[in-house]
Order: sequence, then structure tokens, then C-alpha cells
Amino acid sequence: MLVQLIASAFAALPQVLAHGGVLSISIGNTWYNGWSPYNSPTGQTTIIRPWSTYNPITDATDPTISCNDDGSSGALQLTAPVTAGEKITAYWNQIWPHPYGPMLVYMAQCPGTTCTGVNSDTLSWFKIDESGLINGTVYDGFWGDGLMIADNSSWTTTIPSTVPNGPYLIRFETIALHSLPAQFYPECAQLMVTGGGSLAPTAAELVKFPGAYSNTDPGLDVDIYSNTAQTETTYPIPGPPLYGSGGAASSPSGPSSTSITPTTTVSTTPPSSTPTGPTVPEYGQCGGTGYSGSTVCASPFKCNVVNPYYSQCY
Repeated sequence: MLVQLIASAFAALPQVLAHGGVLSISIGNTWYNGWSPYNSPTGQTTIIRPWSTYNPITDATDPTISCNDDGSSGALQLTAPVTAGEKITAYWNQIWPHPYGPMLVYMAQCPGTTCTGVNSDTLSWFKIDESGLINGTVYDGFWGDGLMIADNSSWTTTIPSTVPNGPYLIRFETIALHSLPAQFYPECAQLMVTGGGSLAPTAAELVKFPGAYSNTDPGLDVDIYSNTAQTETTYPIPGPPLYGSGGAASSPSGPSSTSITPTTTVSTTPPSSTPTGPTVPEYGQCGGTGYSGSTVCASPFKCNVVNPYYSQCY
């Protein structure tokens, strides 16, 4: 029996390590620990809504796709204060293993004075941030997911300064395209926004979860290993147009039209110094302020500057 239990544990381990979700959030100097899906919910208190599993959602119409659970708040649910225009950062388990796919961030305003007790499936969501194919081809390019990995498996977005004050859910989502069907990893947190404006999202910018995506959306039903993907340089990011765009459809992302909000900066200029040292594998660090390791990327990858503190082979 003991041997069987050990074998079962090791069989399950790779699956857990291969997936995950948002484990913590920071706003300014305040850090919020996340929900622990495999622990008892008793006593857990955090701004992050309860979520059920490290495993991906693989159906765009799954009833748990709004916040990776049944949509309810926790028994000891907290709400974080945030000022419109302030940055908020979500942190995934490290190192996030899926570099091919888009990053998306949504918000939904709750009725009344709090989101506690409000089911996320009933809300209307608007997209405040997205990053799809940043450069290269669909087959082997640099994606929003890769940028999240490069930034210490985290994603920083800005609460729009124009959103009206009130209670909101924020929904961080990474979509992995390395397999079909696509893999969805959404997690939500509760916020109370102050200092905001008066720009409500338009009807064209609002969606429901489930409902925002279908399994046949071109940005989800894509085989990144196909012959077509090896030359395709644009990618249609799923979901509605970005909040504040006036309801216009988002352009496909790619080297000539990268969909990244001003809160995220990417440079693909290689470091000026002559590369030295042993080869660094794909997605390994190859430069940055204070970095003293190798700057030589394994062929055919090049060392690209993500920010002044981090350069990456891709």
C-alpha cells in the first residue's frame, strides 16, 4: 500500500508542477498572500477569490472560467483599497512553464457597496490590459506569456484612472497555446477603487464569463506548431476591445501591431556588449543591471532586452 501511495504521489507531481495560478498580489507597498487551493478553505482570508485547482480550464465555455471556481467569494473574503491610476501586480508560481500565449486583465464593477457575496458569473467584465504576440511568428515568437515569465513570473497592470469609484473584481488571466484545446488560467481579486473618473465601459467593451470566448475563436483554436504558424506574424487576442478604445475591435498583435498597454515596456535591442560565456538556453537570463552570468544564447536564440534589469534568450 505504501508503495502504491508513493507511486500515486509522484504520478500527480508533474501535473501540479506544470500548472498553477496567481499566488499573491501587491499594490504599492502592500502585499497580499493568495488563496491556497489544496488547503482547507477554513480560516483562509485574502483579497483573492477562492480558486479550485492548479489544473487548466480547457473549455472556453466552462462554468468556472470567470474566476477558476464557482464564482463565489470566500467566507473571510478581504477587499483591497486601490486608487485609480495605481499599479497592481499579480505573481504566479515560479517559473511559469507556458511561454506561448496571451496575457489579459479584466475588471468588473459590482453592484452596491461590496463585491463580497456577488457571484462573478453575474458581472459584466471589461478588458483593461492585453499582450499577445510581441514579435516573431506564432510558431516560435515572443508572447505576452513569455514577457510575464521574464518579469519574474509576474504581471503589472494599472487600474485605469478613468474608471468610476466603487467595488470591483479584477481578473488576471494567462492563456497557454502550447496544446489544443487552449488552456485558461484565470484568478480574481476584490478591490475598492477610489479617486476614479466617470468613464463607464461601452456596451461593446462588456462581456460575461462564460460567454466572452468560444472554443472556435481564432485566437484560441490555433495550432502554433502548424506550417501556417511558422510564417504567421499576427495573432487575434481573444475577448472584447480594450476599455477606453470606444468599442473598436482590437487589432491582431504582432511585430507591427503589438497590443501592450503603456504599463508594459519591451525592447528587442540586444545588449551592446560582446557576448561571453557558456550558452544560455531559451528563456534563460542573458543580461541586465547587476547580472554577471553568460550573455551567449544557444542557437538560434538571441539576447533581447526586456527591461534594464533583465535580458532574455528567445
